[in-house]
Amino acid sequence: MLVSKSKDTSSYHNSERRSLLRFLSLYIVLVSLLLVVLGVLHYKSQEELMFSNQRTQLLSYANKQYKEIKTFHNEQYPKNRVYPRNSHFRSAIYDLSGEKIFSLLKHKPLHFGKDIYRVKDSIQFLKILDDNYYLGAKYLFIEVNEDLTWKDNAIREIMLYGALTLAILALFGFFFVGIFLRPMRDSITLLDNFIKDTTHELNTPISAILANIEMMDRKEMGIKNEKKLARINIAAKTVSHLYQDLTYLTLNHKRKSHDEWIDLRKLISDRVEYFSILAGSKKITFTLDLEDATLFIDAVKIARVVDNLISNAIKYNKRNGSISIILRAGYLMVEDTGIGIDAQKVNDIFERYTRFNSSEGGFGIGLNIVKSIMNEYGLKITVRSVLNKGTSIKVVF
Repeated sequence: MLVSKSKDTSSYHNSERRSLLRFLSLYIVLVSLLLVVLGVLHYKSQEELMFSNQRTQLLSYANKQYKEIKTFHNEQYPKNRVYPRNSHFRSAIYDLSGEKIFSLLKHKPLHFGKDIYRVKDSIQFLKILDDNYYLGAKYLFIEVNEDLTWKDNAIREIMLYGALTLAILALFGFFFVGIFLRPMRDSITLLDNFIKDTTHELNTPISAILANIEMMDRKEMGIKNEKKLARINIAAKTVSHLYQDLTYLTLNHKRKSHDEWIDLRKLISDRVEYFSILAGSKKITFTLDLEDATLFIDAVKIARVVDNLISNAIKYNKRNGSISIILRAGYLMVEDTGIGIDAQKVNDIFERYTRFNSSEGGFGIGLNIVKSIMNEYGLKITVRSVLNKGTSIKVVF
């Protein structure tokens, strides 16, 4: 099958990105709450300023209307018996018990104890009159249409100041993110440098050990020495597999890929044979169900995928366990009867330096390499695991 590659341009490791997202999520929530609080406070202050300005104006209207009412009341024979009106406001008078005497208001008054308040689209002002009870009135209400200019200005200022505040806090956020991630980045860099230095020194002794093991004449050995040699071979292949991962991690993943058609059936058979001595040390058996399948991919990279899937199935398997490998035209599945993984931790197995069993060797980089190759070629990998029963990893191509 032909697969297309999509290079991952992110410079962060998954764990670093996850920490970054957690910090940014918390930071965004706190900044948003701060901006909301500041916006509400600014809106309330502008509203209070509007009421203060309106109170002064409406008090002037109320005093003017009260004079008109007093004059209207004192005229024994008024020429105009029409209740005083004004084009700038509407008014109403109520008696001591709160009963309406006369009203020109659009809305019924809501309060007899609050001097100014909003009623729908209007502002009402209450003036409590003296005890002369002109026209029998104790309460005088003045009503005007609310001018919403203040609200438009307040919203515009909130948006402007909010954007400026957000920009300033964003700069602080990037600064704090750098400080927050620096210890993690330094630790990862230190570990990466250690791996690079270690890898450089491993090649010659590993090659020498494996070459000498192959050249030794087993016919001249006794059974006891053959067992010792087998243990040396197992240890050497374990270190060799780790060396291959380290080499890929530090060098090969940066080189240009040389994609070609790979016979997966042959590759898997060869790698099973290579790992058979490791599996034999734990009395683990292989069950192979392989059909013909090809994949257009870099040979080194697909070898790392297969090697790490088989190696992990052996490493985390139980003694006398089994490994089942199924190959079809569209997928590869590796199943084991091992220790399994807690369901809440399944998604973490592809993180670099993640290990779930400290008794097993390795740096915790194998499945991270597998995942990076899957991402590079747009392949899908899924994991199903049951604690103490086993794990199944499926690669779809």
